[in-house]
Amino acid sequence: MPPVKERADAARNRRAILDATAALLAEHGAEGVTMDRVAAAAGVGKGTIFHRFGNRAGLLHAMVAESAFTLRARVADGPPPLGPGAPAADRLRAFLDAMARLVIDNLELMTILRTEPPHPRTEELHRFWYEHLRALLEEARPDVDAEIVARLLLDSLAGATVPDLARSGQADRLTAAVRELVDSVLRTP
Repeated sequence: MPPVKERADAARNRRAILDATAALLAEHGAEGVTMDRVAAAAGVGKGTIFHRFGNRAGLLHAMVAESAFTLRARVADGPPPLGPGAPAADRLRAFLDAMARLVIDNLELMTILRTEPPHPRTEELHRFWYEHLRALLEEARPDVDAEIVARLLLDSLAGATVPDLARSGQADRLTAAVRELVDSVLRTP
């Protein structure tokens, strides 16, 4: 069955809501994103937002989903080294570099999402990232515990260090350190 096409008014409302959310994030940071403020800025009723996105976590997920699902598509079907066709070690480096960039580029959203209940689509993405990373580790370093190392690598991007460094203007230093971390995992003893 083909996907249902979005009505024009629903598409306009969706875009207005996402644009209003982005503007509130840019102007006020994480604290400025409330459902009331988003509704007022978008010119829609609060019920429209709840109907469309479910809750605040669903709205925030939609904000980051576009870049996250684009990255997922590039990992699954894009050109190497991020996509298939490159050695596992090269894909691993490209993947964690892209993940670090995704987190840095969506810093305010990631900060907010950490305080919200998990959204089902977010959990789906996390499973995909973890399984992809685990598979690459199993291929590149069959001698390590890929299940645990994959979690540790992903967790390294989820803690307070990433926002602290990015907000203090050290994003380049952060991405270089992520590359060093990946290279240290890939080094065989």
